[in-house]
Amino acid sequence: MRKVLFLDRDGVINSDVGHYYIYKKKDFVLNDGVVEAMLLAIKNGFEIIVITNQGGIAKGEYSKTEVQKVHDYLIEILKEKGISILDIYYCPHHNKIEKCICRKPSGLMIEKAISRYNVNKELSFLIGDNNKDVEAGNDAGIKGYLISSNENILPLANLLLNE
Repeated sequence: MRKVLFLDRDGVINSDVGHYYIYKKKDFVLNDGVVEAMLLAIKNGFEIIVITNQGGIAKGEYSKTEVQKVHDYLIEILKEKGISILDIYYCPHHNKIEKCICRKPSGLMIEKAISRYNVNKELSFLIGDNNKDVEAGNDAGIKGYLISSNENILPLANLLLNE
């Protein structure tokens, strides 16, 4: 069974300072410590899955194609640093537009990843910058940890991965 570090995207992996939605490569900037935290996770036998709400799609702010371009860019940046992402799950819905069962705080995206990749829930965890992230982890049966938006996650990763 796999150990997985689940990460929220905007505000955890990348900075969302000055932007409500991040859907352009030029606006996508990695947060301090995220590369080091991912490398530490990999060194400790974890794989990485991104779980993100992208409600701007439903609101017509940007398209699925634009989200995919940003995700491809993220994968490219991380690959250059020796990091491979197992998968990226995103919810394109917004509850002001439509009802859905996958948008965080629902744990459905995480549950799908757990099932698809044979994830050990007891050894895996999630880091997010919103209570909805933590609730989604708990809903899926994994421990969720809350950080402040755009906080350096390396200190928390050190604490969790070196226990």
